[in-house]
Amino acid sequence: MNITPFITIEGPIGVGKTSLAKAISEHFEFALLKEIVDENPFLDKFYENIEEWSFQTEMFFLCNRYKQLEDIETHILSNQKAVVADYHIFKNLIFAKRTLKDRQYDKYLEIFNILTNDMPKPNMVVYLNASLETLLRRIGKRGREFEKNISPLYLEQLSIDYATFMQTFEEQHPNIPVLRFNGDTLDFVENKQDLSIILSHIEKELQKGVFTNEPTKKI
Repeated sequence: MNITPFITIEGPIGVGKTSLAKAISEHFEFALLKEIVDENPFLDKFYENIEEWSFQTEMFFLCNRYKQLEDIETHILSNQKAVVADYHIFKNLIFAKRTLKDRQYDKYLEIFNILTNDMPKPNMVVYLNASLETLLRRIGKRGREFEKNISPLYLEQLSIDYATFMQTFEEQHPNIPVLRFNGDTLDFVENKQDLSIILSHIEKELQKGVFTNEPTKKI
């Protein structure tokens, strides 16, 4: 059994995944994996016309996240070094299912399964959720130009998709702990006590030491 922690932070856009991943990385001295967002050349067009640019956007994310995870497996996890990431590649299916047409999604899923067949999956997931009001406020606060056209309806639907996906994930992976935190009641960026609460829960799971770095199964 490989006991190397591989923690991923998940949740809808604006919930604070990167901020929490950085805090966990600094606190536990884990390697940090951050998703590539700003470099996606299709995002501006995607938020202006989701139907037209969804396939290009999702394929860019898939290829880049695959390369990142491949590097993490080769250079970090294989050397028994713990990792915390502000995403995992399974999030691609949440977005793709929401935005792609049926035929596009079928093709996308084939490529996804081929690429991720032997990729490690997380052995702990921190799932953040928050109300639409909180998400919109945080998105506005960070001021990313390409996010200014995000539709509140799209964001709300995405939050529902995340909740459904995470429930299914827990059912299919009962041995992978999923820690849930509400971003409406815990402001871990502005409040150190709130951050301490989250870190304490993670510490308890780490102390159990029940981790495996099994390859991701086809979905």
